[in-house]
Amino acid sequence: AADDGVKPQTKEAIEIINRLNLPFVVAMNKADKPGIIVEKVKKQLADNGVLVETMGGKAPAVLTSAKTGKGIDDLLEMILLLAEMEGLKKDNGLPAQGIVIESFLDPRRGATATLLVKKGTLFSKDIVVTESTFGSIKTMEDFRGRPIEQAGPSTPVCLTGFESAPPVGEEWEVASDIERARQRALQKGELEKKKREPAKIIDPDSDQKVFNIILKADVFGSLEVLRSMLAAIPQEEIILRVVEAEVGEINEADVKLAYSAKAKIFGFRIKAAALAQNLAARQGVGIFNFEVIYELIQAVRAQMGLMLAPEIVKEEIGQIKILAIFKQDGRRQIIGGRVIRGKAERGAVVEVIREGQNLGRGRLIQLQANKEDVDTCAKDRECGLLFDSDVRVEKGDVLVMIKEERKRREL
Repeated sequence: AADDGVKPQTKEAIEIINRLNLPFVVAMNKADKPGIIVEKVKKQLADNGVLVETMGGKAPAVLTSAKTGKGIDDLLEMILLLAEMEGLKKDNGLPAQGIVIESFLDPRRGATATLLVKKGTLFSKDIVVTESTFGSIKTMEDFRGRPIEQAGPSTPVCLTGFESAPPVGEEWEVASDIERARQRALQKGELEKKKREPAKIIDPDSDQKVFNIILKADVFGSLEVLRSMLAAIPQEEIILRVVEAEVGEINEADVKLAYSAKAKIFGFRIKAAALAQNLAARQGVGIFNFEVIYELIQAVRAQMGLMLAPEIVKEEIGQIKILAIFKQDGRRQIIGGRVIRGKAERGAVVEVIREGQNLGRGRLIQLQANKEDVDTCAKDRECGLLFDSDVRVEKGDVLVMIKEERKRREL
């Protein structure tokens, strides 16, 4: 972007281009905005190793505007010219093959995938087999959603007709008949099934806490990003187990699985069917839908955090030094002492300290000052105590009164 100049992502692209020795064109977008100084952007590019033609270099540069369309035709002509100079040619007569760049389950059209044709020509009546699924093409559309009859190399197409949505990144090719396509998919199906596994399912120890989730997303690309980000959540105390991860809307089968697995359902940019929502409400299954990946990840972390044991924060209230033992009957002990730090407080949790060692705990049941019941007793005042504890208190012991607060922990 001409108004932003060279940013970190631009530097990364330059580094990849140089490493792989790729031909390239510099497109300076937003060049029509007022106040843009094109020469300044060219200088930034030069500082990062890209010298454009107008500055004596070899890199072609085109000024464009995605908003008005200015320069787009020039950019396309430059790409074609560069491809011709580099001799980038393909044989259109070969059987088509390529790679899956996106896939999802359309509620109306079924398994849908976006394929990139890398070699040959794909026709609208072909049979396509990927590494894990296959299908006879029902519809074939270009990037604008218009029906097309054929697609040559470097062309993206959107297809329907697959048995299931193929994972992103799988290679595909045209098969001669449907039976051969089925057999090929079956042969590689088990190996490629691992690509669909959202997370390693661990059989935890009996005392290990496990948070089960079912993950549903709009497309496989989203699902893969979610998988990697969920795997980065700390799991030392709680194991995150993805019971199922699929594309498509949340249905009744998902709710039934969640109920049996005691799992929660997290959806990304999809909806839950009305029947699924009603069933979830009856069975008490939690369904959470999100439009932003970060928010989904944070929600999973928060739900896992609810399973963590709370952190106990201790705060010292005061200390009493024991001066006299009046009566000890089992756990109940009547004693006398002086507040040497802070204050004494009725009902406080007490730790018994003898010669620097913590002998155990108890509770201050009753507190008296001047033979009257009080709630607190200030520093340097003497008081009588009714103390409840397994520890038998002795003269000279110090009772440390503490206040405990339970704080919710987060991952």
